[in-house]
This record gives sequence, structure tokens and C-alpha cells, in this order.
Amino acid sequence: MPNAAVLEQKQQQVAAIAEKIAGAVTGVVVDYKGISVTDDTVLRKELRENGVDYFVVKNTILKRAIEGTSVEEMSSVLEGTTAIAISNEDYTAAARILCKYAEGHENFKIKSGFLDGKVIDVATIDSLAKLPSKEVLLATVLGAFQAPIAAFARAVQAIVDKDGSDAE
Repeated sequence: MPNAAVLEQKQQQVAAIAEKIAGAVTGVVVDYKGISVTDDTVLRKELRENGVDYFVVKNTILKRAIEGTSVEEMSSVLEGTTAIAISNEDYTAAARILCKYAEGHENFKIKSGFLDGKVIDVATIDSLAKLPSKEVLLATVLGAFQAPIAAFARAVQAIVDKDGSDAE
């Protein structure tokens, strides 16, 4: 039986993880076995640079953290080595980075995930990974809005240029 200090520490871990999950827009659970320290360091750096919190967690701790929440059904995949990537803002970053990484490392597997408090399957995570980032989507929308204005400006400039050449 664990002593009171160890039990308190584990309860704090459970509470901290539950809080992170509650505040996240998306999360991806992976089986990370078989990756080298160098690869893991590179992966963690890329995730950190994209605002994704990534950490290894014991299955029992994660099960307790999601117990009684809307993502509790993820506990069915919590076996073996487990790490979780959580994003508070970007819906696609964790999925995009981890799916790309999994393509090049056969032992690294996506287990499950969640999106806005709902559990999603691996196929949905793959689809999410293929979406462009928020910045790219915003640039596309802005480009679509600016296209008619730019075309109008070119038409007006062509009229001005034509009238200017007729006057000479």
C-alpha cells in the first residue's frame, strides 16, 4: 500500500492532467514505444513550438484523470506505453505532427484522441491531420475576400490608363 505522500502526489498528477484535458480543444493519445531519445527530443521540440503539450503518462493515472468525463471511453485504448499531446488552441497541430511522425516510425502508433470533449477514432485523427493550419485557412479566406476587390481595382486602373492614353 502506497504511503500518504506518494498517494498525494498521484492525486495531484490526476488533477493536473484532468485540468489540462478539460481546457484543451484537442488531444491525441499515442503508443510511443521503440522511438529513440533523439527522435523523441525532435518530436517534443516540434510539438512545443506549435503550442502542443506532450507528455508520457501512466495508463492508470490517465484513466483516473478521464474517469467521469466526456472522454472516458478513451480508457479502452490505455495499454502499453502511452503519451498524450494536448492543444488548447490549434485543432490540427497535434494530429498533424503526430500522424506525420507515425508515418516514418512503424512502432509509433496513434491510439485515440478527442476533439472538443468528444472521443474521436484514428480515421478522424488522420482526417484532422490533413487539414491545413488555422493560419493557412485564414489566408485562404482572406485571399477569397480580396480577389473581387483586386479585380475591381485592376478594372478601374485599366479605365484610367485607357482614358489617359486617349487624351494624348
